[in-house]
Amino acid sequence: MNITIRNIVKLFEKQKVLDNVCFTINEGELVGFLGPNGAGKSTLMKILTGYLPADSGEVRIGGRKIEINNVEIKKNIGYLPEHNPLYSDLYVKEHLALAAGLYKLPDKDQKIKRIIELTGLGGEEHKKIGMLSKGFRQRVGLAQALIHDPPVLILDEPTTGLDPNQLQEIRGLIKKISLKKTVILSTHIMQEVEAVCNRAVIINKGKLIADGSIAELKSGRFNANQTVIAGFNKNIDLNQLLALEGIKNAYLSDGLWNIESDGKIDIREVIFNFAVKNGLILHTLVEKQQNLENIFQRLTRNSH
Repeated sequence: MNITIRNIVKLFEKQKVLDNVCFTINEGELVGFLGPNGAGKSTLMKILTGYLPADSGEVRIGGRKIEINNVEIKKNIGYLPEHNPLYSDLYVKEHLALAAGLYKLPDKDQKIKRIIELTGLGGEEHKKIGMLSKGFRQRVGLAQALIHDPPVLILDEPTTGLDPNQLQEIRGLIKKISLKKTVILSTHIMQEVEAVCNRAVIINKGKLIADGSIAELKSGRFNANQTVIAGFNKNIDLNQLLALEGIKNAYLSDGLWNIESDGKIDIREVIFNFAVKNGLILHTLVEKQQNLENIFQRLTRNSH
């Protein structure tokens, strides 16, 4: 199922927490929803799942509008909130049976067996949740979100507090689950999105500031400091490059020019035209891939 978010506004008292947020997620996509702490991510997750009403705008899942009291629409959604709410004194299998009962699922035992297998809880099902590691508690949360086999899965900070091994395991599980579902993964960690998603939506101070594939984010499309690596067959002067439109800075490294843009235009065409005009041969002209974390920091630092 696809998800359409149109002009969502949310106010808490006089503070605008979400400011006209719009984007669409296509069926089968695994999309990272990024933003620093306090950007409005969790608020939007609660609106998407029908736990919180928007002040204006709408959310549609599979073309149907999300409403607070619409139980049928909510059955299409699996939700793992940031603070995973589990009953620590229940056994894993007992907890999942409770969740299945709330959804009034037929063939409950078979569905519990299937979800335990999918989430790798086979060795833990007869343990109390309070005795599990953080990684296995997250698996129980995922199992609970998936017990009714929803077409849409919304994960809010699913890897917070995990050690490196647990992190890899949960990431692998999310990628496996996403093969058959539409998934939104909300996080403030850029590496998290790079590891499991092929698209990112970035929000800051309640406003959407970037929406594109991971490759587009790296390429400089949303990065004010686009850098191009250029190599010429003859020596050129720094001042020649700095005089060109759109170029803010340039320096030589290992015989190649690292040329930074001012963010207003794509400078590759400018450099190519400069070479042609001056009878130079360009043996190298490539856009430097940016560090995703640096891009994220720059985007969220510069947005207003």
